[in-house]
Amino acid sequence: MSPRHKSGPAQQDAAQQDAAGQDASKPEVDTSLIDAFGGVRGMVDMTVPGFVFVLLYTITKNLGLSAWSAVGVTVLLALVRLVRRETLKHAFGGVLGVAIGAFIAMKSGKAQDFYLPSMIYGVLLGVLYAVSALVRWPLLGVMLGPILGENMTWRTRNPGRLSAYTKATWVWVALFAIRAAILFPLYWAGNVTWLGVAKIGLGVPPWLVAIYLSWLILSKAPPPIKVAVEEEEKAEEPDHERV
Repeated sequence: MSPRHKSGPAQQDAAQQDAAGQDASKPEVDTSLIDAFGGVRGMVDMTVPGFVFVLLYTITKNLGLSAWSAVGVTVLLALVRLVRRETLKHAFGGVLGVAIGAFIAMKSGKAQDFYLPSMIYGVLLGVLYAVSALVRWPLLGVMLGPILGENMTWRTRNPGRLSAYTKATWVWVALFAIRAAILFPLYWAGNVTWLGVAKIGLGVPPWLVAIYLSWLILSKAPPPIKVAVEEEEKAEEPDHERV
């Protein structure tokens, strides 16, 4: 018997199962968001070198020791990833960013320059996210679409998800803007210790808040149009129905 011929109680059971299935799919969005931004491990990899730098510099005031110790820690974390056969994409970016920051700080003799490359990178990311939202190609959708199996169907065929991805992208724009508004005054003041502390404090906690707010927005959006499921349904259709 087909689902449309079921009795009332059976229909209620089916509806409850569908709702349960939708609820079960919500953590997928949350996990995908975390993975898209490097995962918790990626954030730890980016936080620890800065902590090592600010701690050593505050104690020793030795710029060379502090900078190259941070580089060494970053390389060590990348090697751990390599041994564990984990992705090196975010680890490589961390090594490169810390190495560039250490080089600039050593050349200028200003310890605060250690943080300058990552601060500029954050500003550029914020601008990129803002532009993507304005032109209706929100980066969050571009990143999550393939992960969730919907590719770019959210943009042309699922306006509710386009709106949700746009709103969630603005959450990240706000995060980058808040970071810049706090960090750059400390950088210009040359307050290395507080700049390092702020850099660490504005790392994981706000990142988790942005993840949660993005998930909250997407959890209220229409479900994604799965490209693979759609293609299977088309393949199962009789030829006369596809015409």
